[in-house]
Amino acid sequence: MITIVGLGPGSIDDLSLKAWRTIEKTRTLYLRTKRHSCVAEFPNHLKCISFDDLSDDPDTIANEIIKVAMSPRDVVYAVPGDPLVGEATVTRLLKLASDDNIDVEIVNGISFIEPMLSTIGVSALDGLQIFDALAIAPVYHPPINPEFPALVAHVNHQEIASNVKQTLMNQYPDNFAVKLIHMTGVSAVQVEDLPLHEIAGSTQFSTMTALYLPALGELTSFESFQNIIAQLRSPEGCPWDIKQTHQSLRQFLIEEAYEVLETIDDNDPDSLVGELGDLLLQIVLHTQIAIDDGEFYMSDILREVNEKMIRRHPHVWGDVDVNGDPNQVTANWDDIKKAEKGDTADTWESILDGVPKGAPALFVSHKYQHKAAKIGFDWDDVSGVQAKAAEEYNEILTAESDEERIKEIGDLMFVLVNWLRWLNVEDPESLMREMNAKFYGRFTYVEKQATQNGKTLADYSLDEMDMWWNEAKSKGL
Repeated sequence: MITIVGLGPGSIDDLSLKAWRTIEKTRTLYLRTKRHSCVAEFPNHLKCISFDDLSDDPDTIANEIIKVAMSPRDVVYAVPGDPLVGEATVTRLLKLASDDNIDVEIVNGISFIEPMLSTIGVSALDGLQIFDALAIAPVYHPPINPEFPALVAHVNHQEIASNVKQTLMNQYPDNFAVKLIHMTGVSAVQVEDLPLHEIAGSTQFSTMTALYLPALGELTSFESFQNIIAQLRSPEGCPWDIKQTHQSLRQFLIEEAYEVLETIDDNDPDSLVGELGDLLLQIVLHTQIAIDDGEFYMSDILREVNEKMIRRHPHVWGDVDVNGDPNQVTANWDDIKKAEKGDTADTWESILDGVPKGAPALFVSHKYQHKAAKIGFDWDDVSGVQAKAAEEYNEILTAESDEERIKEIGDLMFVLVNWLRWLNVEDPESLMREMNAKFYGRFTYVEKQATQNGKTLADYSLDEMDMWWNEAKSKGL
């Protein structure tokens, strides 16, 4: 039997009678921390063993408790607050005990939440979320819905506060106003109001320090976005959204993707925010259509892509060593992808089949040639592709008909894409967008010059337009 006792938020006056009797009857008490205010008033006969040296390692603490329980003898383990509120060691312990068929009794206590909310004057009815700092610190993005407030318990020292801060700053602004609440449940309680990026600089950390994060604001969560789209697709929603299908939205998905690329090419982060939102709208709208049609849920999409990312990065979530080589990462990705498809003689496919045929032609051309080169279908050096380009150009000049000449120009374009690959141009689409943007800038300059003179371009000779073109060029357009 493992008995887990909640010691309450701090004062001995908040310890339940059942908890006191459980502690009185035991001879050895295992403590999450001996720095809790109640510990000094425990019976003298009690032998206390604390895990303060393992305070940031809930897995090891839980394993140690299980070892004692398997000895076999009963174990009493005491934690601050309530065992089932914001206590990571108890979460691990309950899982291990269930796996080993060990009985567990919970002696509840007053959690840190009630006195903390009272101290800062906040109601839990606002969708309050509760987390242990030990669950936040090791991850890279917080599992928190930012549209609702959150309490992060056990921010016990500067190191864990620093790690928690780094995680939270992946979602909240650096200067986001938060509160550190110290010594909750005792008369010495203190509240620090400070920006998120400064929390690790506090000098008042204790075992009962917690971090309060107010709501980031309305409409800041992915869940709100899904709710909006679901409402648009509901009988009470928008007639246009209701009638959309996967097929009817195809053109918008492509258009929004290109608008994202345009803001990237323009190095315009402010516009990128809006365009990424428009692209995300297409994804969520497609998902809601699937939900309405009984095809799949957003959770299916997220689960599949999460599993794929973990599976295809064994150098991050496994024991594969790539020695920091991006090319080895790509090779591993391709091998894993091929294994996932389970290639056999009956399910044969070309190495080119992974390239979407409906993608822009320059993109497809580059990908085809890149994939072919990876298995040795390539010239030995760049002189081979240069000679091939010259050969294709001569065939254009000697073509006997326009139809033949057009095909030869196509051959030359294909070879030029290969030449760009030899020049380490990984995205010929971006190169062409850059060229198009250059032409747009210079040509619109010519148009504006004509307009300023009260005429149209048709009123000027080619030489006059060339003069303005060269002016635009000299201005760096």
